[in-house]
Amino acid sequence: MKKLFIFLALLSVFLFFFGSQKQDEPKIFVTDFISCLEAGNPIMESYPRQCRADGETFIENIGNELEKINLVRLSNPRPTQKVSSPLFIKGEARGRWYFEATFPVVLTNWDGLIIAKGFATAEDEWMTENFVPFIATLEFKKPDYKENGYLILQKNNPSGLPEFDEALEIPLLFE
Repeated sequence: MKKLFIFLALLSVFLFFFGSQKQDEPKIFVTDFISCLEAGNPIMESYPRQCRADGETFIENIGNELEKINLVRLSNPRPTQKVSSPLFIKGEARGRWYFEATFPVVLTNWDGLIIAKGFATAEDEWMTENFVPFIATLEFKKPDYKENGYLILQKNNPSGLPEFDEALEIPLLFE
């Protein structure tokens, strides 16, 4: 009986010290905003969002949306949004962004390969300096490799002169 008591006491001590210790979870290496988010680090509710890890700040990639905000505004989809086909695009652009009430819209995969293209169409009078609402729809096949790409709204440039080229480029994720 005394041996059983000693055995149970030693087993209890062993389980207390070794059974209650957590196994080390694999370390997630933070190299960008997405990995910072996935590691469970705090997110600052700014625009673009920011994440802090190990004394470093990582900023969410929203493309050049803030640079083009006075020319073209996208209400759907939003940067880094998960999308599927058909992709419904909606927003507003200054009248000078259009030509004959349209402008080109392109969807690329992670490597810049075009997977869909079409035209956005003005929903109101486009011959103005004001913002004019537009819509577009793109049908595409989800890329087999990687789940990210870009939506590119190009200013219509009938002259073909590069100095008049402009584009809004936002990152997207494919569902």
